Amino acid sequence: MEEVLQFFKVYEVWIYVFLGVVAFWQIRKFLQAWEELRQAAFGLERDAAQSRVNQSAGTLFVLLLMAMAEFVLVYFVVPSVPGASPLPSPTMNPLLTSTPTLLAETVIAGDQLTPVPAVEVESGTNQGCVPGKVEITSPKDGEQVSGVVKIIGTARIDNFGFYKYEIARPGETVWLSLNAGQNPVDNGELGDWITDVLPPGEYLLRLLVTDNQGQAMPPCVIRVQIMPPTE
Repeated sequence: MEEVLQFFKVYEVWIYVFLGVVAFWQIRKFLQAWEELRQAAFGLERDAAQSRVNQSAGTLFVLLLMAMAEFVLVYFVVPSVPGASPLPSPTMNPLLTSTPTLLAETVIAGDQLTPVPAVEVESGTNQGCVPGKVEITSPKDGEQVSGVVKIIGTARIDNFGFYKYEIARPGETVWLSLNAGQNPVDNGELGDWITDVLPPGEYLLRLLVTDNQGQAMPPCVIRVQIMPPTE
């Protein structure tokens, strides 16, 4: 089901192009049949022309229904089904979105809300990281970073849904989403982090992995130090 919905989402433009080409062809046939109907002098000619008019009009109506169905699937059904909407590629602005968290964070998957316990992070430890399932291997906990940082790690759990990674200042309750992905990653690149847009200082970096039912694993959290850009 999710794969089918993803197909309609990913190939939305091409589906509209295909429907448009077929509709253009059917409009030509409709106009030709209409002209033949106007010029028909005998009953059999009129019946044949009327049949072609009805056929072309019916096909155009079906194409319109298909276009409407594609629109409804992409903009109403896909957003409501967890895991059906392809997530953005690693080019998100780290200051665009934020995830509020007080005693617990709320991960939104479709219309389902799943509480995730907040994590108290201690310096020098990887909190909530599970090797082979949810972990950040680069940068290392306590590492100094600058410029564009490649986030390397693992996001692979049973019934995988998606992952995302976020940052926050120590002691802050607002996490900024950096990026997300819809494919499992096994000790590979999760995405990029452009640190130049942030003030230098200490930050928490966490990885959240959620299954296809909206259930999130405890986040893997590390501390990093953003250094001033070199001139």
